Amino acid sequence: MNTILLLLLSNVFMTFAWYGHLKYGHDWPLWQVILVSWGIALFEYCLAVPANRLGYGAFSGFQLKILQEVITLTIFIAFAVLFLKEKMAWNYLVAFGFLGGAAFFAFAFEAAPAGT
Repeated sequence: MNTILLLLLSNVFMTFAWYGHLKYGHDWPLWQVILVSWGIALFEYCLAVPANRLGYGAFSGFQLKILQEVITLTIFIAFAVLFLKEKMAWNYLVAFGFLGGAAFFAFAFEAAPAGT
């Protein structure tokens, strides 16, 4: 559970680091946007690295990455709708559904042991 919570928090920071300047900061020089984004991303790394350390073993590396991507997309959907004020379209929901299907297959079946 700590892994999932840390991944959720880290993705909130990373979403703002990567996309927050799209709403604000158009008048800023690019170098300034990059520095601010790096500053925000530092907090993301401080959460994501422990999340992966704690989660590895309970989850495989593949599962951690797939989990992180699903969390990223979930956070981004909320961010795009609530912060950027973008409209959700049916094709985005279908795409997200397919990614949810990928996560299902990653977690629903036991992987073959390494070396087989």
